[in-house]
Amino acid sequence: MNVAVIGAGSWGTALANLLVGRGHTVKIWAREPEVVDSINTQHENTLFLPRFSLEDGLLAHGDISNVLHQADLVLSACPSHAVREIATQMASELEAHSPLIVSVSKGLETETLKPMTDVLQEVLPGKRVVALSGPSFADEVCKRYPTTVVAASVDSAAAEAVQLAMVSEYFRIYTSTDPLGVQLGGALKNVIAIASGLLDGLGLGYNSKAALITRGLAEIARLGQALGCDAMTFAGLAGMGDLILTAFGPQSRNRSLGQELASGRSLDEILKERVTVAEGVRTTRAAVRLGEKMGVELPIAMEVERILFEGKEPRQALRDLMERGLKPENWS
Repeated sequence: MNVAVIGAGSWGTALANLLVGRGHTVKIWAREPEVVDSINTQHENTLFLPRFSLEDGLLAHGDISNVLHQADLVLSACPSHAVREIATQMASELEAHSPLIVSVSKGLETETLKPMTDVLQEVLPGKRVVALSGPSFADEVCKRYPTTVVAASVDSAAAEAVQLAMVSEYFRIYTSTDPLGVQLGGALKNVIAIASGLLDGLGLGYNSKAALITRGLAEIARLGQALGCDAMTFAGLAGMGDLILTAFGPQSRNRSLGQELASGRSLDEILKERVTVAEGVRTTRAAVRLGEKMGVELPIAMEVERILFEGKEPRQALRDLMERGLKPENWS
């Protein structure tokens, strides 16, 4: 297949490299000229995925039209806040043909509260769109460590086409017909990962971490069920699996952001020093707004929002969570 990868961050680069290894012809678009240059001349993404040798056949371009020309499969790997803008640039080039679109961005659009597949279908009407999500650090995919993810679409044939195009001996893909649930799991776990980093930064051990992950998953599932998602989605790779990885993994940008916040640094100070995106920051606000819209209580997300944007002291936020009214354990 001819594959266009839009977005050369760490995850887009890792998947582009995987697709070249599967025998596809792959072009990757990068906004940054230095990324285009380093991929083409050094076979390495020195800015976003340093120290990993990339396949010789991977070609990077700064011209998005060149990358999209005659693509059979388009992988959208931009940060969630940029997806609508970049998809709008893609629209005229894709108007004449109908490639399969795969979204791998993990977030919700802050203004509309929509998942990325909805944004893509709105900007690119008539195109088949599949969400790909699950527990997957980019560097471990580049190391060919065994990884399992989910391809989700209401069009089961489209999900199966992505499964066949991307599966390898170290990258296993399951299919799902619950794209909203898969994307909610992938987006909201970043909010809980920030909270997990806060606990780590405060040195509060594993009891608190286990409680956070369990009740965090309950929040995600509660909101998902209110939106009509399959509850079992959140017990799978895109829910519990991705949450465990991001809450514990040392490579997690959201967890490390929480750790830095716990040390007393401000959000602005932390973000100014980063070249990569911690999706959980924007997603926290979107999640709380979505919960309010649906009448679903999200106490952990609400406290994370107060820490991020109102300067609330993390230990006070934890006390407020622990002292909430007593209730039975359930998903409500």
